Amino acid sequence: MTKYINFFKKAFSSENVDYTKITIRSAVLLLAVPMMLEMAMESVFALVDLYFVGHLKESGYAIQTVGLTESVLSVMYSIAIGMSMAATAVVARRIGEKNPEQASRSAAQVLLVSFVITFILSLFGVIYAEEILILMGSKPEAAAYGKDFTRIMMGSSVIIMLLFLINGIFRGAGNAAIAMKSLWIANIVNIILCPVLIKGFGPIPAMGLTGAALATTVGRSIGVIYQLYHLLVADTQIRIALPYFSPDFKQIKAIVKIATPGIFQFVIASCSWIFLAQLVATTGGENASAGYQTALRLMMFFILPAWGLSNAASTLVGQNMGANEMLRAEQSVMKTVKYNVIFMLAVSLIFFLLGDFLVGFFTQETEIKEVAKNALHIMSVGFIFYGMGMVLINAFNGAGDTWTPTWVNFFGFWLFQIPLAYFLSRHFGMGPKGVFISIPAAETLITIVAFILFKKGKWKTVKV
Repeated sequence: MTKYINFFKKAFSSENVDYTKITIRSAVLLLAVPMMLEMAMESVFALVDLYFVGHLKESGYAIQTVGLTESVLSVMYSIAIGMSMAATAVVARRIGEKNPEQASRSAAQVLLVSFVITFILSLFGVIYAEEILILMGSKPEAAAYGKDFTRIMMGSSVIIMLLFLINGIFRGAGNAAIAMKSLWIANIVNIILCPVLIKGFGPIPAMGLTGAALATTVGRSIGVIYQLYHLLVADTQIRIALPYFSPDFKQIKAIVKIATPGIFQFVIASCSWIFLAQLVATTGGENASAGYQTALRLMMFFILPAWGLSNAASTLVGQNMGANEMLRAEQSVMKTVKYNVIFMLAVSLIFFLLGDFLVGFFTQETEIKEVAKNALHIMSVGFIFYGMGMVLINAFNGAGDTWTPTWVNFFGFWLFQIPLAYFLSRHFGMGPKGVFISIPAAETLITIVAFILFKKGKWKTVKV
């Protein structure tokens, strides 16, 4: 028992560990535990909002607005994740080379570029919030109801970007505990503020759906403040000094070279999810859309920890390549695949056995519950393949080979998933069910292709 307690203490501490020297099993688990909890906390944001807005008077409009806004925000997430992948790859490689100062300089340049890009896009979202909801398939009255929520969430995109990006920097350095703690802080604030701002408390008026957006934004902002303290002030392995933010165009060019396909990689996936959400809304109506969004939030709650586990592969690949330990890098990936398959198998069983109970926790609308339950059962069929695929994709990204998974996503999502979903739902008259079937089918194909390419080993030759 003492051994396990000491292990968790070490996983949750901010001490520096040389992950290129300890056993692969220890390296994977020491990184995976805080990374899984970090991603679990990220998924809690959406579930907390969904729970409280699902009990509002206009719950159908509210759930749909939250879901559609998250679908659009996924484009912002794509930019943040793409940039964070570049940060993780470069920082991990420099840490593996035992050069923390250059890792810190690279991190500053990533932050500089990302801030400028996201600020411009967030302005667009604030101005055209209502039009964006209508474009996504929302009815005009539902869009008018939810526009303030969307405006606030889109306006806070810079905060979302910083939260993702700085955590990517710490993950690359192997300091996953700080990344985890920042999201714990952000979620605690969100959980406290959500009922207060949505329903009102004392002198604070009830703000409804708008209150959910404010609670989430304030929570994330406090999490970012915690991150910035450890990045700029605290004595950590990555310590950014203000002069590091002076533009270094050679470094920026190298970062953009890694980040650009990484951004495309997730934009491709996000646009596919946006298309699927719009297809469900237009073929199944408001209740089908709300049910699908409920199922997606539940799915992401369980899948994001698996994504956190797969992030361990990204860090280990980058650091081991920096230390010129190529065999160890590959072994780390396969060990992570094993753990992720076990986790996703457990999630599949939970959805099959407890799907009805889990959906009922968020809504009591019969039609919404039925759609959500069916979506969970169908999508969970491919979870084991999804668990394998996300580790392999992150392994490529950790090596700095962001083009390979970008092309895999392009063929898997745009040339396979979208056409399949369209034909099943419209031409074969299956409606939303056809969309649900396309999801595990595409994830299975992507995993098979990613595994073949990983074994070919071209990623081992990438320089960053």
